[in-house]
Amino acid sequence: MGLLIAVFILLLLYRPGRYIPPKVINQKQVSPYLTHELLPEVYNGSQLGEPFDLVVSQDGVNEIIARSKWPRQWEGIDFWAPVAFFVPGRVVLMGEAGVGGAEFIVTVVVEAKIDDGGLLHLRLGKVRVGAVNITPLVKVIGRGMHAERLAAKGSDGKELRAQIAASLLNDEGFEPVFKIEDERVRVEEISIERGELKVRLVPVVE
Repeated sequence: MGLLIAVFILLLLYRPGRYIPPKVINQKQVSPYLTHELLPEVYNGSQLGEPFDLVVSQDGVNEIIARSKWPRQWEGIDFWAPVAFFVPGRVVLMGEAGVGGAEFIVTVVVEAKIDDGGLLHLRLGKVRVGAVNITPLVKVIGRGMHAERLAAKGSDGKELRAQIAASLLNDEGFEPVFKIEDERVRVEEISIERGELKVRLVPVVE
């Protein structure tokens, strides 16, 4: 039994070889990639009134993440800035989490697709602590917490954050319409390749 416990602890403390903690960036400055590249591309594209393609780079996303406020705390657990990897069909997030004086590497794998009805599905493919797969446990706990929060707020689950949570936990599709500044766009297609995410956007005409 002692050996099994020791092996389990080693698996929890496992650090993936490709994980390198992100460099600290001035968190008081808004991401130039977000303000000078992504947002202008979306705004200018939406002004044309025609579908357009947006390419999001892995490096750019990591720059946005690194400039956000970290660490963050959730349910007594401290989370530091994760690193994002774009691989074919998936987004992989790796970051450090601290609880009770111990630190672990948490890996989250998310898959995204647009179904035949035009709904966006964000599937929580895998969650690992070290080398231990805890996906079923995360989904069970997450569903319970999601239901409690909706009930506490008296929410019908139509808010964007609630729809994203429901999609991740229950594989529920939702209308992929997003407002960026004064413009609304719909995600028509999405593909994830190595190092970049490609999105086909269609302006929504009121």
